[in-house]
Amino acid sequence: MSDEAGHEKLLVALAIAMVDQPRATLQELAKAVGVSKATLYRFCQTRDQLVLRLTTHSAHVMKKALADSHLETAPAREALRNLIDQNLAHKELATFLTYNWKPDNEQQPDIMNSWSGYVESLDAFFLRGQREGAFRVDITAAALTEMFFGVLTSLMDAERRGRVARLGIASVVEQMMLHGIAAEPVSYTHLTLPTILL
Repeated sequence: MSDEAGHEKLLVALAIAMVDQPRATLQELAKAVGVSKATLYRFCQTRDQLVLRLTTHSAHVMKKALADSHLETAPAREALRNLIDQNLAHKELATFLTYNWKPDNEQQPDIMNSWSGYVESLDAFFLRGQREGAFRVDITAAALTEMFFGVLTSLMDAERRGRVARLGIASVVEQMMLHGIAAEPVSYTHLTLPTILL
């Protein structure tokens, strides 16, 4: 295994451990992931350094997931399925972010620089889908981005807690994004196109 692959595996394991043991010391985290404290100390010397490293690593992985979803080129609904699958493939990091993202992260240049353009890319994708008629237009693209985050991360966490099964999550997220919880498909033909889409 290459050093890069080994670091990736360790980071994923640490992300899981920090969610499961949010108050754990570095020594306890080292034990949880099966390495010595000295090994973890060489990797990150403080808990804050570890959180920063995991957060910036997650940004790199999630941006690659965006690229691999082909949001700009694939048909909108196909791209949405790609996006869901790509995020589920990295659910450990997504769950870590859900539990460890803090408002003051937005004051840390290293973190914000690593995430630069991420939300904007999703907004642009949902706006494209609206303009092409794939997504409903009575909800803003920004709101659709936030809904996507909310539905996906909540189901990832529910699966971690044993409330929902892993199998079928992708389909549930897709159906929630496209149809909501209405028993029957809702007709939007009476709606006028918002100015933002024109």
